Amino acid sequence: MAKYRGYIGTYTKADSEGIYTFELDTEKKALSTPKPAAKLGSPTYLNIAKDNEMLYAVVKDGDNGGVAAYRVDGSTGELTFVNQQAGEGPSPCHVSVDQNNRYVLSANYHNGTIMAYPLNESRGLLEPSAKVQHEGTGPHERQEKAHTHYSGFTPDEKYAVAVDLGTDHIITYQLKEDRLEAVKKHATAPGSGPRHIEFHPQEKYAYVLTELSNEVIVLEYNPDLGEFREIQVISALPEGFDGASQGGAIHVTKDGKFVYASNRGHDSIAVFSINEYSGELSLVEHVSTEGEWPRDFEIDPSEQFLIASNQETGTLTLFERDWTTGRLTLLQSGVPAPEAVCVKFLHQ
Repeated sequence: MAKYRGYIGTYTKADSEGIYTFELDTEKKALSTPKPAAKLGSPTYLNIAKDNEMLYAVVKDGDNGGVAAYRVDGSTGELTFVNQQAGEGPSPCHVSVDQNNRYVLSANYHNGTIMAYPLNESRGLLEPSAKVQHEGTGPHERQEKAHTHYSGFTPDEKYAVAVDLGTDHIITYQLKEDRLEAVKKHATAPGSGPRHIEFHPQEKYAYVLTELSNEVIVLEYNPDLGEFREIQVISALPEGFDGASQGGAIHVTKDGKFVYASNRGHDSIAVFSINEYSGELSLVEHVSTEGEWPRDFEIDPSEQFLIASNQETGTLTLFERDWTTGRLTLLQSGVPAPEAVCVKFLHQ
C-alpha cells in the first residue's frame, strides 16, 4: 500500500498558519486531513529538493519578503526551520531549486525581479548572488510594469527560465556564479500575460499557460540555443465561455501524453492530449474543481491521481486519472486546506 506525503503552500491572510502536510492513500483513494507543518507568513509557493531532504518556500515576514529553507521529515511530515533570506519589500510568488542543490531561484511578481540564492553545505540559503530587474509594459491594465511570475531551470539545467506576465516575455538566462546573463527573449502575444511554463519530459517542447488570455502556448524548445518557437495557441476555456477567468497552473504528465491546466473563475481543470509527432494539443475535457479559484494543482508521484487546490474555498479536491484518455474522475472534495495555493509531493 503506497502513501505519498504532500505539502500545501498557502496565504496566511485569514485562517491559515503556514505550510500544511497531508497523505494520499492510493489504496483507499483518499486524502488525509491536512495538518500544520510549519508556521510562517504566506508561503504561497513551495518546491522540494530532488532527494526530499529540503523544502524551500516563499515567505512574507512583516514588511520583508524572501525565501525560507526547511529540513523535511518524510515519515511524519514535520518541517524543521533552517534559515531564511528576506529583504525589504513584497515576497516572491515562485521558488525552485536545481537538481544538484546549488541554487534556489525566486520570481517576484510585484517588483518584476528574479533572484538566485546559493545554498551552503547544510543546504541553507545564502544571500542572493544574482538579481535581474525586468523592464517593460504590456497593453493590458495589469501590465503597467514587469511582473515576473515564474523562474526555474530547463530540463538539462543549462539555462534558467523566467516568465514575465507584465511584459509578455519568456527569457532564458545563463547562471554564472554571481550573475544571470540573458541569452534569448521570446515574446508572446501582447496582452496574453504568460504565467507558468512546463517542459515536455522527453521531447523538445514546452507549454506555457497565460493568465490574462487564459490560453496554452505550445513552444518548440532548442536546448542548444536556449530559444523558443511558437507552434500553437489553444484556449484553456470552453468554447463560448464569456465569463471572467484567469489561467492558474499547468503540468505535463511524465509519459508526455497529457497537459493539465487550471482555470480560476471558470474553476476547472482543462485536460489536453499531446500529439506525439507535433507536440500540439487537443482538448479532451473540462472538469469542475468543486471549489473556487484553483490557483494550482499537482499530479501525484504515481500519476494515478490529481489534487486541485481551491484558494477561495480553502479546499483540496482529489481526482483519479485515466492513463489512456487523461480524463478525470472525482473521488473526494471539500478536504479542508485554508487559503490553499499550491500542492507538492515528496519525489519517488
